[in-house]
Amino acid sequence: MVAAALAAQARGSIRVTGLWSHFACADVPGHPSITAQLASFADAIAVAEKAGVTPEVRHIANTAAALTVPESRYDLVRFGGAVYGLSTLPGGAPSWLRPVMTLRARLAMVKRVPAGTGVSYGHRYVTARETTLGLVPLGYADGVPRGAAGLPLVSARGRRWPIAGTVCMDQFVVDFGDEPAAVGDEVVLFGPGDDGEPTAQEWGEALGTISYDIATGIGARVPRTHPGGDH
Repeated sequence: MVAAALAAQARGSIRVTGLWSHFACADVPGHPSITAQLASFADAIAVAEKAGVTPEVRHIANTAAALTVPESRYDLVRFGGAVYGLSTLPGGAPSWLRPVMTLRARLAMVKRVPAGTGVSYGHRYVTARETTLGLVPLGYADGVPRGAAGLPLVSARGRRWPIAGTVCMDQFVVDFGDEPAAVGDEVVLFGPGDDGEPTAQEWGEALGTISYDIATGIGARVPRTHPGGDH
């Protein structure tokens, strides 16, 4: 490959500017493949440079490696989720990285219901007593996983609440008990955690996936706003 690249460069077809690789297990600190890949990459660089390659940059570090494997940083690092304050490392990103994305909605309907009221598809949740239900207009078509049913992964009125019953395509329900919830109240699904709201990291851990999966799964019909920006 090195010989072919140098030949193409000699013909003027390409210019070899970088040497790179990618970690398989950098988000598993201490995994033996990390040191093995670093050694292989160093050997590959030596082979290429001995053959006459003069790379402008050498890079292998993704987010997890850039944060935890200093010797992997070489000439540049490839921050992915860390640009948004996220990480696939156990426990999430270090405290100095702050998640920038918040997913919020407002209650579209609130109603008082008696004990024994079945909620959502399959009536997998039935109210144990008279209670207040709130309808949140986000569903699995918007990236809210159906597996989140029953988990305390939403924040409203200053505290956490579980999702009551099945997550529908366009909506889910929260059981507020005797809390005086009202139409228009803000519900936060995830954010930076500054006010005790869930984070994308918590969603990922609760659902057996990663924060990236949660953040990138938000559907296109959910409006995006950028504080301080024009859109």
